Amino acid sequence: MRDLPRQLTVDELADLFQARSRFVEALAEEENPLGRAREVLASLPEEQRVEALAHHARIGERRLGGRSAVEQGEPAREDPEVLAELAELNAAYEERFGFRFVVFVNRRSRAELVPVLRERLERTRAEELETGCDELVAIAVDRWRSS
Repeated sequence: MRDLPRQLTVDELADLFQARSRFVEALAEEENPLGRAREVLASLPEEQRVEALAHHARIGERRLGGRSAVEQGEPAREDPEVLAELAELNAAYEERFGFRFVVFVNRRSRAELVPVLRERLERTRAEELETGCDELVAIAVDRWRSS
């Protein structure tokens, strides 16, 4: 397990956060970027926080790439009903909140994430934006530590 870095480039951060965004560019200017990521995200305008979430793969998506494919595992091995339910819940979530559902999978199956998504659909938009940003950072920190 690696300690958090003192400095990372835009490209390194883009790999951890799945895309180059205004958030990643701001974070690259920070000393201790992963340690300050939550604070930096919270200081950004809502539009930029939503942009950071938009680059994350949907839970249960059939075509995953890079780190998401490894973290979420092989969708073909999952129950098709679970995948269909996740697709419906993801769509409902995006319709309700206007941004992508982001959760730190943390080695849980897709079936285990269905109730998490259902519960989070009951929350307020402000709660979900904060939670999604926290989860995004947790994912990036885990990626750094396990790489």
